[in-house]
Amino acid sequence: MDKLKRVLSGQDEGSTDGGGILERANQASTLAWGTRMKGFIICFVLGTFCSILGTCLLWIPGFGLPVFAVLYSVGNISALASTMFLMGPLKQVKNMCAKERALATVIMLTCLVLTLCAAFWWKNKGLALLFCILQFLAFTWYGLSYIPFARDAVIKLFSLCT
Repeated sequence: MDKLKRVLSGQDEGSTDGGGILERANQASTLAWGTRMKGFIICFVLGTFCSILGTCLLWIPGFGLPVFAVLYSVGNISALASTMFLMGPLKQVKNMCAKERALATVIMLTCLVLTLCAAFWWKNKGLALLFCILQFLAFTWYGLSYIPFARDAVIKLFSLCT
């Protein structure tokens, strides 16, 4: 049973330092684990809701494009920030800048800014939608980097489809 606990907590058999992922996350914050989980869920659900609401409001004549760009971007920032409840802001920024996530982070943040530019300065719905799609794909690729072998599975799936 102890071996199963060590494997599930991320500890090696011979290693006793550091603890598992959950233990390290627990030590990184002064908030209780339940409070952090509630913050994560609320922030993530709010971000998803804002993104979906923004997408629904895109086609309203006159003010739809700027409202869409703002709500969609705020939704993505909120969803990204939700993980700060789990691991803390400094650790989150370090993870975002890690080698395997840096490109996805840069593309996501660049497309976020370009979405707002396309909506407010250029007033071009097509570009705003393109940047939102790229933002979504970069955010998905970023999220997949946290799941072991998920990126490899997606690459294999697309290579089988083509």
